[in-house]
Amino acid sequence: MSYISPKKPAATCVGCFAWGVLPGRYCRACYTYGQLHDKGECAFCGRFVPVKRGYCRLCWLQASLNAKGHVTVLEPFLRALTHQQLFFAGMHRIRQRGGPLLGRAGGRKGRKPAVAPEQPPLPSRWTQLQLPIATRRDYLRFNRREHADLANPVLLKARRIAGDLGERRGWTRWVANDVDRALVILLSSHAGHDRIRYSELFPVLRRYGLSVERTVEVLGELDLVEDDRIPTFESWLARNLAALAPGIRADVEHWLRTLRDGGPRSRSRSAATVWAYLQAVRPSLLTWSDRYDHLREVTRDDILAVIDDLHGAQRHHTLSVIRSLFRHCKKNRMIFRDPAARLRVGEQPRKLIMPLADADIDGAVSAVSKPLDRLILALAAIHAARPKAIRELQLDDVDLGNRRLTVAGRSRPLDDLTHQVLLAWLTHRRARWPNTANPHLLINQQTAMETGPIGKVHLTEPFRGQAATLERLRVQRQLDEALAVGPDPLHLAAVFGLDPKTAIRYAENARALLVAQAEEQDPASRDEPKGPQTT
Repeated sequence: MSYISPKKPAATCVGCFAWGVLPGRYCRACYTYGQLHDKGECAFCGRFVPVKRGYCRLCWLQASLNAKGHVTVLEPFLRALTHQQLFFAGMHRIRQRGGPLLGRAGGRKGRKPAVAPEQPPLPSRWTQLQLPIATRRDYLRFNRREHADLANPVLLKARRIAGDLGERRGWTRWVANDVDRALVILLSSHAGHDRIRYSELFPVLRRYGLSVERTVEVLGELDLVEDDRIPTFESWLARNLAALAPGIRADVEHWLRTLRDGGPRSRSRSAATVWAYLQAVRPSLLTWSDRYDHLREVTRDDILAVIDDLHGAQRHHTLSVIRSLFRHCKKNRMIFRDPAARLRVGEQPRKLIMPLADADIDGAVSAVSKPLDRLILALAAIHAARPKAIRELQLDDVDLGNRRLTVAGRSRPLDDLTHQVLLAWLTHRRARWPNTANPHLLINQQTAMETGPIGKVHLTEPFRGQAATLERLRVQRQLDEALAVGPDPLHLAAVFGLDPKTAIRYAENARALLVAQAEEQDPASRDEPKGPQTT
C-alpha cells in the first residue's frame, strides 16, 4: 500500500471522477482496473479509458448500483444506463456497519468477527436527484418566418449532402422538397455537434407529413441523429417474461439474448427463431414458476411431464428448445446439472409431400395481376427460387441477350414465359422509377429511393390465403422435376443446386409417389407374389 501524505490536497480521479485524497492521478481501484484491462472507447460515455466488455469502471459501478436488490447479471443494466452517479474515493470498500472485514483485514479464517449491537436505521431526510443528460427540444413550435436560419453552417452542409444523396438514390422532386423542409426545421438553430434524438424529430415530421426515413438518412451522414427508440425485442422480451419467477426470468433472458446476439461459440439467430423458441417453452416456464424459484430446481421428471402430453412435430420442437435452454444454463454455470442431458430428441419422421392440385395452382395464377407479382410467381414456380433469393436478385443477374438468369449464384436458362414476364416488369420499372439507383431487380415505392431489397411481407402478400404459396410452388417445381425425369438425386442437385440430403429426400418422395401411382393403375399387382416362383 502506497503512503499518502496527510498534507496532500484532495483531487479528482482521472478514471472514475471520484473525489478524495488519491495516491496519484488515479484512485487505487482505477489503477488496478487499468492494470487488468486494456484501453478502449466506452460504449456508454464514449471515453477512451480501460474497459471491460466494452464499458469503463464508472459505468460498471453505476450498473451495479441500479441492479442492487434485483439481479446479479449486469449486462441489461449496462445497456439501459442513462446517467452516472459520482462518489467519494474509497466509499465502495467501506464495510457495512457491524459486518465482517473482507480480504486481508479479516484476519485468520478461524477468527470470528465481533458482532456489533443492532441500531435502528436512520430516517431518510433527503433524496439524491438524477440530473438529466440534456434538455429535450420541441420542434413543434417552429415557425419558418421567425425561426428559419438558412445561413446556418450545419444546415448548409446538410442540404448539400441531401442534394447529392437524392441524385444518387433517384429521389423524386416531392421527396427532395420534403427532406429540405425537414432539414430547415431541425437544423436552423442547430449549434456544434449536438445530436438530435429520434423521439424529438419524429412528432414534427409526422405532423407535417415529411419523410422521416430520408431525413434520418441525411442526418446519419452527418452523425447528428441519435436513435433512442426502444427496440421491439426489448418490449417483447419484458412482456413475455414478466410472469416468470425472478430467478427463472434472469436465466431465460440471458439465454434469449445469447440466441439473438450470438456468443463465443454460438451463432446469432433471427428474431423469428427467438420468438418461436420462447413460445414453445413459455407454458412450461409458467408452470415451473408456480413451484420453483430457479431452473436448478427443475428435475428430469418435470421435463418428461411436459413432453409426454405432446405429440409429433410439437413434441420434437419443444424438447429441442428445452435441451437448448438447459444446455446454455449448464454451460454458463447457472445450474449444477442438466436434467435434459440424456433425453433423446430422435429423428423427426418425414411426411410424404403431395403435389398441388391444379385448382390451387390456378388460384395462385389468377391472384396475381401486377407485373411484379407475375415475375415473383414465375421465379418460384419455374426456377424454384427461394423468397430470399428472389429478394436479393440484382439487375446484373439478368442477361437478356444470352437468355440467362443467375439465381443464388447459379446461372439458369431463361424460358419463354419467364423472359416475357421479365420484359414486362423491366418496362414497368423503367417507366415508374426512371431515376432510381437501386441495383436490385425487384423494387417498390419504398426501396426505389434506397439501395436495399424489398421486404419479405411485400413479396408474399399477393399469395396470402392461397394454398399455393411461394414455398409450396418452389417445392412443387422440384417435385415435378423428380417425377418427370426420374427420382435421381444427382440430377436434382445439379439443376436446382440442392444439398445432397435434400436431393435424396426429394428423390425418395418422388419414388414413393410413383409407386403409389403404379399401384392405383394396376390394383392386381398388389396381390402378386414377389420373388422367383418355383414349380
